[in-house]
Amino acid sequence: MALTTAPNPTPPARSSARTPAKARGSGRMRHGEGLAGYVFLSPWLIGLMAITAIPMLLSLYLSFTNYDILTDLSDVEWVGLANYERMFTADPSYWHSVQVTLSFALIAVPLKLAAALGVALLLNRAWRGVGLFRGLFYLPSLLGGSVALAIVWVSMFNRDGAFNSLLSLFGIEGKPWVNDPGWALETLMVLAIWQFGAPMVIFLAGLKQVPTELYEAASVDGAGRIRQFVSVTLPMLSPVIFFNLVLETINGFQGFTAAFVLSNGTGGPVDATLMYTLNLYITGFTELDMGYASAMAWVFLIAIALITALFFSTGRFWVHYSDGDGN
Repeated sequence: MALTTAPNPTPPARSSARTPAKARGSGRMRHGEGLAGYVFLSPWLIGLMAITAIPMLLSLYLSFTNYDILTDLSDVEWVGLANYERMFTADPSYWHSVQVTLSFALIAVPLKLAAALGVALLLNRAWRGVGLFRGLFYLPSLLGGSVALAIVWVSMFNRDGAFNSLLSLFGIEGKPWVNDPGWALETLMVLAIWQFGAPMVIFLAGLKQVPTELYEAASVDGAGRIRQFVSVTLPMLSPVIFFNLVLETINGFQGFTAAFVLSNGTGGPVDATLMYTLNLYITGFTELDMGYASAMAWVFLIAIALITALFFSTGRFWVHYSDGDGN
């Protein structure tokens, strides 16, 4: 008798029956994760809309109106491009504030970056106590654009201030620097240059990333310190220079606190410190011409955007990025 083996019965395919349920479960999980993400983002989204986006759109609308703070928004008068026409053709104080701001930025920003790079080069050494000096040089940047610092700075450069006392030790007669139209803006420039700590730290971090092999190769080729700085340090540091240049230029154009404190909110003496942002503040909150101030703000925003775009468009000609191997 031949023995036959019965085939094993095929188990029922239960996995296919549970696939839709699993898919629905994973879909609900992904939906829940997405919802949780939006919940955590909601404070930032609310702040973006309430503090930034909506006020910006409202100011854009107000720039085409003759609006003052005391008038209800429903009663504003639409004037079209009249505010912009007045700005460019009939407001001498506007162009004076542009001139003052450009002078401040074109002088203070390069000197501040030069001071930051010079100090960073000095501190990029393994000296004893170098960490203490790095902290001391960075300390003024922690104070930022504080009112207290501006008050101290004004008192230092008054006629009876510490700076004139120092000059008297060398037989030099001082002057009321902050009240002299020929020197008031320069005192603000010195304050801005003195606060070079933040770009200094960024320069120092960039110097740490320059391969020492490049300096060794340049030294073997007979390059001195100056040649190494020009041919090795500056090209390798160009991305960091570009980063600091963009940030410090924007900060230079936005200078406000020190000019406000020095001039008691007037831009004096004789409009010598009438920075663009201070002129905008006076127009909007002192003269209550908020429509015109909004137009000034939008022109300012566009100007900074164009300057930043110019930096990025020209950066490809002098900014050099190395790969991971330092090439």
